[in-house]
Amino acid sequence: MRKLFPALAVVAALVLVWLLFPKPKIPSPDTQADAIASAKYSAAVATALTNAPPAAVATIESNFARVTASPTPAPAARVIPDGRPFAPEVTNMEPQIVLEIVSRAIRNYGQRFGGNPVGSNAEITRALGGDNPGSVNFIADTGMRVNDRGELIDAWGTPFFFHQLSGTEMEIHSAGADKILWTADDLVTR
Repeated sequence: MRKLFPALAVVAALVLVWLLFPKPKIPSPDTQADAIASAKYSAAVATALTNAPPAAVATIESNFARVTASPTPAPAARVIPDGRPFAPEVTNMEPQIVLEIVSRAIRNYGQRFGGNPVGSNAEITRALGGDNPGSVNFIADTGMRVNDRGELIDAWGTPFFFHQLSGTEMEIHSAGADKILWTADDLVTR
């Protein structure tokens, strides 16, 4: 029995070390695939920007980019009632991409300030547009669209519906092609 005691003590110490120290997190295969796809997309965008004719207009959004050749000047930026500029309208984006851009802006805001912006669509839009403790504009140059009432709108021109689930989690609803909330074609993300 006395010979067995040191071995049990070593095993108990190893179990204790295993339980007390955090295990390294291994990225899931989806995360790795997303990183690879993002890197390939970024390389393609860099090549397109390098080879773009002088009349090309580039709109760069957080992790998304669109390059469109346009001989006409870019449209003027929209402003909300207090005069802050917003990005020009972008009409060639897929609805799901527009929704993801808004979701990323909300997440970036939450990471920066420790919680999501709250209130109506217009209040959230103002907070994302710079009416926040750090005066950080999360909307500038992202391709998000804002209507005349200062609300963020989806690809069909309908205001988003923001549903606060907790201090750090928000559900964002797009009314979809029928422009009516709570129907089968709605797009939703968190």
